[in-house]
Amino acid sequence: MKNLLLKTIAVLLIFVANSNISKAQQIPSAQLQSNPWTKSQLMEPSVLANMIEKGQKIRIYNIGVVEDIKGATHLGAASEKQNVEKLTKVIKGLPKNEMIVVYCGCCPMDKCPNIRPAFKALNEQKFTKAYLLNLTVNLKTEWINKGYPLAQTVK
Repeated sequence: MKNLLLKTIAVLLIFVANSNISKAQQIPSAQLQSNPWTKSQLMEPSVLANMIEKGQKIRIYNIGVVEDIKGATHLGAASEKQNVEKLTKVIKGLPKNEMIVVYCGCCPMDKCPNIRPAFKALNEQKFTKAYLLNLTVNLKTEWINKGYPLAQTVK
């Protein structure tokens, strides 16, 4: 009985190990890319919302295809080369210590095609206060549903 139990456990361990290997082979390519930001360059949505409410000076760029946060400049999807060029042109003359936040929020960050090219452009310009809004799920879940400020739409 004891041998049967040990054999069953061994078979289960082999099965689990093999299933984890196959999962690792299915990781989306976006997830395999190294991120151009550090953990300290992730800004929590509540922090940005608080800064906006207090009227703090911060440059916010929407580098995706989602709604605009209050005060954000909409540049379009940074997965398209011309929109990364637009971002580069907009930030080129800014002081290197200017606080800049980019965000997308179209999908989970590990799958987002926009945030990496945009943040890479910020790094290339050597900004010392460049941040990525930490929207791990999406803008709707982590900004809109929390009632954080959006840009006013003209009707």
